[in-house]
Amino acid sequence: MNEVVNMRTSEHTWNGFKRLDGRIGIRNKLLVIYTVECSHFVADEIVRRMNCSEVEVVGFQGCTDNEYAVRLLIALIRHPNVGAVLTVGLGCEYVQPEWLCRIAREEGKPGAWMFIQNEGGTEKAIEKGLGYCRDMMEQLKQVPVVPMGFSDLVVGAECGGSDFTSGLAGNVVVGRFFDRLVDQGGTAIFEEIVEAVGLLDSLLDRAATDRAREEIRYTYHKALDYCKSVRQYSVSPGNFAGGLSTIEEKSMGAVVKSGSRPIEGVLKVGGRPGHPGLWLLDSTPDPHWMQFGITNPNDNEGLTDLISCGCHLTFLVTGAGNVVGSAVAPVIKITGNSSTFLRMKDDMDFDAGAVLRGECSLDELAGRLAGLAGRVAGGEMTRSEALGHKEYYIPYKYQDKNVGVKRVCDQIEGEV
Repeated sequence: MNEVVNMRTSEHTWNGFKRLDGRIGIRNKLLVIYTVECSHFVADEIVRRMNCSEVEVVGFQGCTDNEYAVRLLIALIRHPNVGAVLTVGLGCEYVQPEWLCRIAREEGKPGAWMFIQNEGGTEKAIEKGLGYCRDMMEQLKQVPVVPMGFSDLVVGAECGGSDFTSGLAGNVVVGRFFDRLVDQGGTAIFEEIVEAVGLLDSLLDRAATDRAREEIRYTYHKALDYCKSVRQYSVSPGNFAGGLSTIEEKSMGAVVKSGSRPIEGVLKVGGRPGHPGLWLLDSTPDPHWMQFGITNPNDNEGLTDLISCGCHLTFLVTGAGNVVGSAVAPVIKITGNSSTFLRMKDDMDFDAGAVLRGECSLDELAGRLAGLAGRVAGGEMTRSEALGHKEYYIPYKYQDKNVGVKRVCDQIEGEV
């Protein structure tokens, strides 16, 4: 279906789920959270036996403390697409399920929690969890349904498996959509600062304020230092095979997905935009003595990071193709490579290659993407949702929302 929506003139609306904090969700999910890898199986089995597309599982594998992971889990609990929460722990881990359940209840969402050790083992814990879930699913039927439109929408974007078409069509149409979304009072979030190497001046020129400019500058240099420290830039053999030659060339194609509107500021993972507009998400680890892994080791982490900032849905632009979805928010997979779209048509949602064949303009293509986004927001399943893809990834990472950005911004305010 190629419905074209002109966001400048359209009053396109759909029904959403009203939360106690005033935000509106496009899905009404029950989230089952495991708080340590030892409780992963029980959480998965509860979701499998519920056999309901609105019941999802996420969790954190680690047993020791990690503020980044806890903050991200809290953000998912507060997400407008989430209406109820069950937290499942083993009984001896650091991240306590009772803490997370309490946050859900404070948000006005049904919540329950348990320790597998206290319940007597696997089967007893699964049965207890199923009882909790059935009760909460009944409560979710009472959530108020209200109209929402593009001005209420928060959309995130990232790219993966990029090829030469990503910077010519796939990312470009997302940028056009983002411009229209922001103009309509909506919120857009883009990430992958490690794929902005060489474009600092371009980003600084788009800063909405002096504070935003310093946030961008700090975030860019931190990412560049990080890439140097791990001796790896965000460019891969697959990118080279797809026609990209350098990280700078890839950066130009990656940043174009942000569109052309002013950048309001930089968000940390789990942060919420202070007002509508275009925002940059910083997911690069901050310096700290405890740091495992590297930033965005896979697309699933990037999507989870975007969703933690409140994105109702996300765009994943890929040249080579991808199959993933998300446990909390729909993922619309876009490609500028029509061959990829045809080869993987059961997994891909949107073919932006029509503009490269001269079959439509970029404005018309952006209108088609807006039509798809509106239908998905209104309940139409994406390909990944229909297939049952519910990926997520929460690594050990250190991100201090008070480090760096706060220091330089406080300095600016002190000079004014």
